[in-house]
Amino acid sequence: MAHADEAKKLFLEGYNCAQATFCAYCGETGLPFEQAVKLASSFGGGMARLREVCGAVTGMFMVAGLKYGYTSPNDDETKAKHYELIQSLAKRFEEENGSIICRNLLELGEQRQGPVPDKRTADYYQHRRCAQLVENAGRILDELIEYKKTEENQ
Repeated sequence: MAHADEAKKLFLEGYNCAQATFCAYCGETGLPFEQAVKLASSFGGGMARLREVCGAVTGMFMVAGLKYGYTSPNDDETKAKHYELIQSLAKRFEEENGSIICRNLLELGEQRQGPVPDKRTADYYQHRRCAQLVENAGRILDELIEYKKTEENQ
């Protein structure tokens, strides 16, 4: 199963957008599922339902960081290349979806929401495009990973 499909499946099981995206890549990152799900738990709903950066985008960035991130705080060149990669992922997601900001993606206006998650009902899934956004983030990441593998083999 493609990671994008796995991410959507995890979201539909009830995991938040960041968890679903990030945890779909446990096989790629080597992180145990329970650790990954805890690590990503704070970022659903645009950072704990603050409706800031979409959790699917955050999950995508975390996977890219684990796979392609830098380790030295003094290596400005490598840091800049990584930030360039992350900005390109953000740009691609924004071009395909209109924003990387949760409240804009869900057309919620400027309000922040309380900490209690919405119940996952059939109506929720029908009116929220989150499963689609999680799948989209996964597809973008799958394409990046495939590109990086091809680049390494040349």
